[in-house]
Amino acid sequence: MSTLQKKRLSYQPAIPNSLKDLNAVQLQEQKEGRKPSEHLKKFFPKTFSQSPVLLSEGVVKQTRPLRIGALFSGGMASGGHNVLVGLFHALKKIQSQSQLFGILNGPKGLIENQAKELQEKEIGSYFNQGGFDCLGTGRTKIETEEQFASSLNTCKDLNLDGLVIIGGDDSNTNAAFLAEYFLQKGLKTQVVGVPKTIDGDLRSQDIEISFGFDSACKTYSEIIGNIARDAISAKKYYHFIKLMGRSASHIALECALATHPNLAFIGEEKKSLNAIVEEIATLICERFEKKKEYGVILIPEGLIEFIPEMKTLIALLNHSPPENLPLPEKKLFDELPKDIQKQILIDRDPHGNIQVSQIDTEALLIELVKKELKKRSFRGKFSAQGHFLGYEGRSCFPSNFDANYGYSLGMLAALCLRDGLTGVICAMQNLHLPPKKWELKAVPILHLMHLEIRNGKEKCVIEKTLVDLTSKPFVLFSGKRNRWRLEDDYQYPGPIQFFGDSEITDTVPITLL
Repeated sequence: MSTLQKKRLSYQPAIPNSLKDLNAVQLQEQKEGRKPSEHLKKFFPKTFSQSPVLLSEGVVKQTRPLRIGALFSGGMASGGHNVLVGLFHALKKIQSQSQLFGILNGPKGLIENQAKELQEKEIGSYFNQGGFDCLGTGRTKIETEEQFASSLNTCKDLNLDGLVIIGGDDSNTNAAFLAEYFLQKGLKTQVVGVPKTIDGDLRSQDIEISFGFDSACKTYSEIIGNIARDAISAKKYYHFIKLMGRSASHIALECALATHPNLAFIGEEKKSLNAIVEEIATLICERFEKKKEYGVILIPEGLIEFIPEMKTLIALLNHSPPENLPLPEKKLFDELPKDIQKQILIDRDPHGNIQVSQIDTEALLIELVKKELKKRSFRGKFSAQGHFLGYEGRSCFPSNFDANYGYSLGMLAALCLRDGLTGVICAMQNLHLPPKKWELKAVPILHLMHLEIRNGKEKCVIEKTLVDLTSKPFVLFSGKRNRWRLEDDYQYPGPIQFFGDSEITDTVPITLL
């Protein structure tokens, strides 16, 4: 282990006051509250009528030992190992003979019965560390009757009282279906979800943020700050920085508020491709007049799907070759750089659809801006560098916020299982306050779900939460971005801090404030 790894092992996460004595709290049903869509009832007859529950004071009787399984699902997010450790510690506090089994390699391991019992010494070596390497992860979707039956057999074989699924929207959709399936088959195994994704799009009125978002954004913001410092030092490059965030622009918004780039696009504004290119070109021309031939531009990964004409083009190309496109879309396709055309036509997912996340949006914009500047007879110099910040933010050391949050989520998951809940996802509120003031609850996963038509079929899925253009964070950004265009108001957040003044070690995501 590196010196920092060893030092981080000794960090003791701050937890809500309500988790200090697990035998003095209970999860109690809220009689009033939102109900899921009636359209979901036919898919979830056993779990449809569930209500949210709040963690409140209450005396708990002696409980029996619990046998619990846990798995990671989907991409990595910092704080995941702390979920495991928090779950383990809480289970031991509930009943010292309780056992925790790690399901290996994500949902695939659940289907194939790959598991190991986790012991204090092993799990303790991952405390406050990044990544998911304690168990591994995967993106297998549990969809077929055979997969559900195999998952049930694994839980039977391990004699599990409960299963904790640590994942994003697709993973928690899996959790909802597993909970329903197990109830229908008379299996005792309860299923509890934990909200994980760096994208920040697993939110609701109950879930303020998923763990991992803060650490990823702090990591990206450090790099953006470094690039901005390089830009203002060298004074000769425009840096086009694409940021991970497949379907929503939460990361781009958070990083923009942290670093003050000259431009930051928020996909949810749904600007046309021409408008985006013209906005960048105008920025470059205006900065040239101020003798500035450099700048920093942030681009969310999912921007291209929000551009109306590109969205239409991609939808048509999913089913037709370029030569069969209607005239407006054919013209747009022909105007795209050749490399982008190749990416669109070659990179397909298993269903034959274009993999939008693989398109080099930053390279596309650079080429189109060059053409636009040429049309304007631009007299200055435009030198551009493209960057993609993605995997760098997924497995870093968790910030104190994510270390605290993940550990508390693990403890809450244990209480959900102790109190007999299934088909719920853990949630915490008031996350902008110190951890001791966080409020804990569990919400039926169905409350996050809706029906979508995918490949011509009705599917129940958790709805991704996009950036709300009326929200305080976006309004704050919108009020400041015009000043950032021409002024070099770059902020340099630096690396995540773990030691020293709490003013820099215990910061929370800006978009929570």
